[in-house]
Amino acid sequence: MAALMYNVSRGFVIFGEHSLFLRGHSNHQILVNTRRYVRALRRRPVAVLYPDGEREKLIKSNGAADKTNEKQFTQKGKNREKVSERAGNKKWSGQVSEYAEESPHMKDKLGGLRFEKAPAGDNRLAKVASVARSRAFRDKEGKVLLEGRRLICDALSAGASPQMLFFSAVERLQELPLDKLQQAKLIKVRYEDMKTWSDLVTPQGVIAIFSKPDASRLAFPKDARLQSVPLFLLCDNIRDAGNLGTILRCAAAAGCDRVLLTKGCVDAWEPKVLRAAMGAHFRLPVFPNLDWDEISKHLPKDVVVHVAENSVSFIKPPEYSESDTDEESDDELSLPCLKSQVYYQSWAQRNTALVIGGETHGLSLEARRLAEETEGKRLFVPMAPGVESLNSAMAASILLFEGRQQLLKLLDKTRRRTRSKLF
Repeated sequence: MAALMYNVSRGFVIFGEHSLFLRGHSNHQILVNTRRYVRALRRRPVAVLYPDGEREKLIKSNGAADKTNEKQFTQKGKNREKVSERAGNKKWSGQVSEYAEESPHMKDKLGGLRFEKAPAGDNRLAKVASVARSRAFRDKEGKVLLEGRRLICDALSAGASPQMLFFSAVERLQELPLDKLQQAKLIKVRYEDMKTWSDLVTPQGVIAIFSKPDASRLAFPKDARLQSVPLFLLCDNIRDAGNLGTILRCAAAAGCDRVLLTKGCVDAWEPKVLRAAMGAHFRLPVFPNLDWDEISKHLPKDVVVHVAENSVSFIKPPEYSESDTDEESDDELSLPCLKSQVYYQSWAQRNTALVIGGETHGLSLEARRLAEETEGKRLFVPMAPGVESLNSAMAASILLFEGRQQLLKLLDKTRRRTRSKLF
């Protein structure tokens, strides 16, 4: 071996396409196949051959070390199997952990909550879109979908029951009240996947499925209820989701006692209604899908029901007059006779209900009859010439805040009288 290395050091190397040529002072030529030479370097040597034919003893094999490594690898695999078995047997509110090893402080940050990572093609994620877009599915399954931190926080504060929550980052989960998510299944998903499920252009990174809330069982904010006035809102045949959501938001801001929705209205838990309402569902009671026979059960006995007329111009409309034909007179006799009144005149002096009709179908006959039975009036907003009508949500906002102002003045007068009697 030493002689071979000596010749190599004294000679020069010529690389060809398939061979290595060595030449020394002794004019000896050595031709080595490069492919075999490279393959020999890649293998573990078992013996060394010297130029004089001497053979070195076999090199000790690393079999013992290999066995040791194999034993350690097998032991690690067994340990992982034991850990997985313990995790599978351990119960944690029906939730599976996926974070323990990577982040040791994650459990403390999430208040002991555990979550799972959604695999590709998870069927549960498809239900998110079904709950959001199908009213029949919401009614059948008794579930609603809420998206965004604020709306989910309002629902949790009101006592709504969460079933499943999807989030794109742990930071989004930490923004929620963790103590109220103990019974919910938490699932971490990619933000890119959440974009496909969300109706928003820029999702907030958190979507939750709740059991459909019952207004009679929710706990509404005390500050909102203390500021409420005896004003009740009835929505009649409002088909536009954006209008209904805006009306609900306005009712909450005006301090209405409750909101009643007839069967002709759009579903109150439609995603577009929820976005426009901005959490109003969890600030005052909202009773959807009611028959007219059921509406009277949600109103006080001494209530006065007024209807809003959103298609009246700046001129006060005339009262019903006698018709020249018998056919027209029969139609007029079938319609309830309601007096018209400008909205800023006194009309809210006790328990008061206001009916807002849809822009397409308008007020129903049942709404007009209920107003006639309670000696209510037809309220209108004066408008400039050439304007056909007001938006339903706009008319509701004007009338509701006017009704609130009149009721607050009435309450203030009552308090002053009470104080004057005492002193």
